[in-house]
Amino acid sequence: MKKTVLITGATSGIGKATAQLLAQNNFNIVLCGRREERLYLLQKELSTHTNVHTLQFDVRDKKAVFDAIESLPAAFSTIEILINNAGNAHGLDPIQNGDLDDWDAMIDINVKGLLYVSKAIIPKMIAQKAGHIINIGSTAAKEVYLNGNVYCGTKHAVDAITKGMQIDLNAHGIRVGAIHPGMVATEFSEVRFKGDTEKAANVYKGFDPLVAQDIADVIHFVITRPYHVNIADLVITPTAQASPTIVHKTL
Repeated sequence: MKKTVLITGATSGIGKATAQLLAQNNFNIVLCGRREERLYLLQKELSTHTNVHTLQFDVRDKKAVFDAIESLPAAFSTIEILINNAGNAHGLDPIQNGDLDDWDAMIDINVKGLLYVSKAIIPKMIAQKAGHIINIGSTAAKEVYLNGNVYCGTKHAVDAITKGMQIDLNAHGIRVGAIHPGMVATEFSEVRFKGDTEKAANVYKGFDPLVAQDIADVIHFVITRPYHVNIADLVITPTAQASPTIVHKTL
């Protein structure tokens, strides 16, 4: 029987690559995202492989999150795997120059959004006495770097929340883990630098960064382990990256 996977932030980057890979590997997919046109196109693409349902909402909107998940049709209402992928970084400023709107966006999406979606789905998993939650963190969850302040704080929160989930849900037989990518060449830097594509491209010059498919491969590996195996905490970096700020570049 196919398992059903719900993926937030599914219309780009790691979320999209994961949806594509899992659709090809016998999973039903619930695609969640803000951008209706992207959801439609991805659903059309993946429907040639598997059953796909879309939910359009912003994880920052508490009511929209709960309404969307409650609206799932019977064929998709049993969520075996939740991938909390939606997240962002806004700005790269020292704390004294930080933009309050940027702070709100990162806290609301990276932390509160993850919590809202989890809260909507965890009771269903408890009732099933089974489930698997994967939270996408960052190497910024493990080490703070210059001008990373609030973004690093939100990813440290994801790390701590994941560990709290592991403890609280242990008695219910639910697997919980976090995957912490290093530098991945996606739209991440374009968002961080507010659409400055040249500055974003420079981040990944001079070395081979990870790509979204690399993380998708790891997610697929993690969720297909025998149920008695839980990969609780995993850090993935490009070979060239030794820490969030130490990267061997040839330029």
